Amino acid sequence: MSAQDALKASTSTRDGELAHATTVTLSTAAVIAIAAYTGAQLLSNIASLKIGIVLGLAVDMGTFIYPVTFTLRDVAHKTIGKRNTQTLILASAGVNLFAALYLGWVSNVPGDPAWGLATEWNAVFNASLLGRIVVASIVAMVVSELVDTEVYHWFVTQITHRYQWARVLISNAVSVPVDNLVFTLGAFAGLLPWGVIGQIFLFNLILKYVVSVVSMPLIYVTRDRDWREQ
Repeated sequence: MSAQDALKASTSTRDGELAHATTVTLSTAAVIAIAAYTGAQLLSNIASLKIGIVLGLAVDMGTFIYPVTFTLRDVAHKTIGKRNTQTLILASAGVNLFAALYLGWVSNVPGDPAWGLATEWNAVFNASLLGRIVVASIVAMVVSELVDTEVYHWFVTQITHRYQWARVLISNAVSVPVDNLVFTLGAFAGLLPWGVIGQIFLFNLILKYVVSVVSMPLIYVTRDRDWREQ
């Protein structure tokens, strides 16, 4: 073999190895977890624009869907690993930020008189209110779910990779209060009376823990990864 042929063979081998190294195969469960995680984040932000009364307590209505994202994050972590999950968290934050900016722009576009609902749309998707809630939600989400990522990874690599239900509950037990505090203060401080804010915080905290427990079985939708590879 000539030196030129050897160089071509070596280059071809390196290119093949690089292509193999950069190829990522996602399971169906991973694809569903990623899509559901991002969708639930976006839906909960929009639903948070309404403060409802449930069981006599004030609650932002995004709270009923948002806690599921912590378990979905755990499923993503389980299927695509720590670093890819951190990327997912930041990418989801970007999607939510874009949605807020887009809805803010839509609110500023003059409404067609024939449609007749421009005032109602703007009352719901007010740019300043939506922006504050979404920013608070994004900050709370990024902080709390990165915390969740670290606690989850610590548990499976330093404690035990058994008891999948325990890793979900323990990581959520740490991250949920962090999320709740950052979001509640960031979204509503100075906007609502402190008594209402306290109700929102308390109800959200209880509800998020309940939803975390109910959604915990989702962690078993796919086989566990080999955590010794981490």
